[in-house]
Amino acid sequence: MFLSILSGLVVSVDAFFIGLSLGLQDKCKFLYLAVINIFLLALCVFGYLIAGQIYELIPFDPDYIVGFAFISLGIWTIAHYFVSEHIKKRRGTKGEVNASLKAVAIVGLVMSLEAMLITMGITFIFLPYSTFAIPITVALAHFGYSALSFKLARTKRAKKIPTALSHAISGLALITYGMMALFVEIGL
Repeated sequence: MFLSILSGLVVSVDAFFIGLSLGLQDKCKFLYLAVINIFLLALCVFGYLIAGQIYELIPFDPDYIVGFAFISLGIWTIAHYFVSEHIKKRRGTKGEVNASLKAVAIVGLVMSLEAMLITMGITFIFLPYSTFAIPITVALAHFGYSALSFKLARTKRAKKIPTALSHAISGLALITYGMMALFVEIGL
């Protein structure tokens, strides 16, 4: 049970940087973040409930899928940032675009779906010993990290955090979770 809660905390680190990026945008309100996280909790519970149902339908061990999927997602997160920054430099565009409500909703949907997949992955790995603590931990960690960073972004110090660092840490958290999934399966 401890490892499942630790997994929920580790893979939710990317929520810190989502909250940070939303907090740096003047038009984004804390209420938007709260609504996103309520939806995220609902999807985490849904992911937990269906994970146990579909586990038996997968013809091979899903732990490998979870491990390699999150390692790939982490690598993609890091690579995507650096490639997009390279493209921006070549085109001469610079700066962050201030978010509209539609952009915030899209970020919230992506974060919620990712949290649902995280919940499903953790549930797969720890079946048959999975508990309801998994979706609650994932959802609360997402809310805690994103709320803290949102509030920090409203201070002057957070504006000095390099964007590259936030994407690298977010990607490394996902890679760490993927490796944890593989290590649990291998038995390390």
